Amino acid sequence: MNIFRTLLLLFIAVPIIEIYLLIKVGSVIGAGATILAIIGTAILGAFLLKSQGISTLNRVQSTLQQGQVPAIEMMEGLILLICGALLLTPGFFTDALGFLALIPAVRQSFVIWALKHSNVIQTNSFVSRKNDKSQSSHYHKHENVIIEGEYKKEDKP
Repeated sequence: MNIFRTLLLLFIAVPIIEIYLLIKVGSVIGAGATILAIIGTAILGAFLLKSQGISTLNRVQSTLQQGQVPAIEMMEGLILLICGALLLTPGFFTDALGFLALIPAVRQSFVIWALKHSNVIQTNSFVSRKNDKSQSSHYHKHENVIIEGEYKKEDKP
């Protein structure tokens, strides 16, 4: 399925799911409580997004200080940006997706999965970061390979 069809399907399916859930929840807890729940999840989501964003920014700075490219961290930042849009969109389905991606282990697993299934980066260029005690979850980064040697240019007579 190409990207256009996927996006078209998402733009049709997501609003239908949201409307269905809003009607169902509203019929159980009432319209006022449903509106308060939507506002509450947006406020909670914004608070959690801010803390996760600061954490990711700190990891970007740490990786840069080590002289490495923060590719994984930058992808996580992109996912957090998408999370922010999902959490600000009124509805329970988008909030659930946004909150799910705020969990660091879920977000990192998605980034690693996306990298392994992309044509941009080969999967064998990733290694486990076992010495990083600040991260309790399994985390990957790009391995730097340095090859040392000498050469001598010889002219043929």
